[in-house]
Parts: sequence; C-alpha cells; structure tokens
Amino acid sequence: MSAEWFTEWFDTPYYHLLYKNRDEAEAAEFIDKLIAYLKPVDGARMLDVACGKGRHSIHLANKGYDVTGIDLSSFSINEAIKSEQENLHFYTHDMRQPFWINYFDYSFNFFTSFGYFKNNRDNQSAIQSISNALKNGGTLVLDYLNVPYAAAHIDHQSKEWINSIEFTITRWYDDQKFYKKILIEDPALPTHLSYTETVSKITLDDFESLLSSHHLKIKKLFGSYDLENYQTETSPRLIIVAEKIM
Repeated sequence: MSAEWFTEWFDTPYYHLLYKNRDEAEAAEFIDKLIAYLKPVDGARMLDVACGKGRHSIHLANKGYDVTGIDLSSFSINEAIKSEQENLHFYTHDMRQPFWINYFDYSFNFFTSFGYFKNNRDNQSAIQSISNALKNGGTLVLDYLNVPYAAAHIDHQSKEWINSIEFTITRWYDDQKFYKKILIEDPALPTHLSYTETVSKITLDDFESLLSSHHLKIKKLFGSYDLENYQTETSPRLIIVAEKIM
C-alpha cells in the first residue's frame, strides 16, 4: 500500500467499480436544494474540491455557473474531462496545495471527501488552500459524515458481487478514525487485493476551530441531503455552510 491509501485506491478500476452505482438522482436533488438555499448569481464561479468524475460539477455547470473541478485522482479527472464545456473545466490537483487565489464565489467539498490525511497539519493545509481560493465574502459548503451518528449506525461487515468480483467490506472505528477494509476477490487475479479507507472523526467542534483559523465562519448547519436542521445525535450528515470573512 501507498503511504497515503487514497493515492492508490482511488485510481484503481476496483474503486470505480465498487462505487459506480452512487445515486445520480439523489446527488442532483441535493444540488438543486442547495442552490435554492444559496441563491448564487448567474455565472457565479464555483470550485468543486475532490470532484471525482464530476457528477456534482456537471450538474452545476448545466445550471449556468462557471465551475472548476479538482481531484487528486488522474483516473477520475480523465473521465471528467470528457464532459468539459465552456463553463466547466477539470484539473488533477491535491487539495492541500494552493490553487487559484481569491477567485471563486463558492467552494464545495461533497460526500465526505475530506479527513483522509494522517495528521491535522494536512487538514489545515487543505482548508487554507480552499479558503485562499475564495473571494472575501465567498461561501464554503463542506459535506461530512456526522461522527456520533456514523459510530452508532456502523455496518460492521457486508459483501457485494459485481461482475463475478466479490467485495468483502469490514468497518470499524477507534478514538480517532473510521476504517473500511475492502477485500477484493477477482477470479482473473492470482491473489486477493486489499485496501483500507480511513476517515478522521472530525466533529463540529473540530471543524469550528479548523475553519475559524482560516477566516471561515460557520453560518448554517444542515443534517441531511434534504437540508434538515442539524441534530448532533440523529443527523446522518454534517453539512457546513461557512463564509470567508477577512
């Protein structure tokens, strides 16, 4: 395994096979509700951080916004580029590294695409880069798992069969992180493959401290993709809306 699990796992065909059935309709419905709440001006500049193959970016661009998607996975970006248009562009980029400065009206980080790093320094670097990319008064929307809910509802083991490939998924957690081990049994391979995803247990208090240190003030919290109010123990998501205030 790579020192950073995501640099290898996200570029394997097995990752994209396992997650190929993510609900596009649900994603589009969430974006529609979020945009109705945010009310961006026509042509607003938007950054989709950790955009994957661009499903959220594409939907936003189709609404007429100027959208840029970035992701560490070259495999995902190569797929996303196929959907580029005049107001939609994609780049292979590590969110911990500086991107464009004071350029975007909105920055989005969806579907728990944060908290993969080994230490808080990298979390700080990522938030700093995202904040620097926003104009003063710009808005960050960060969609993360809700730690208390995720711990209480963990599914410890499951199996999936896709195209004769068996995926055995084992989940657990400790004081710091959630873990998901994916064991892959492919008849075409001589041995099994194994990858382990890790996501930090970043709570609302942690995010408040992290964001405020980079000029981002939380303005609103949602607890689901239906934009229900956030409840600490019962909300499945922690969706943060923050404003950049210098």
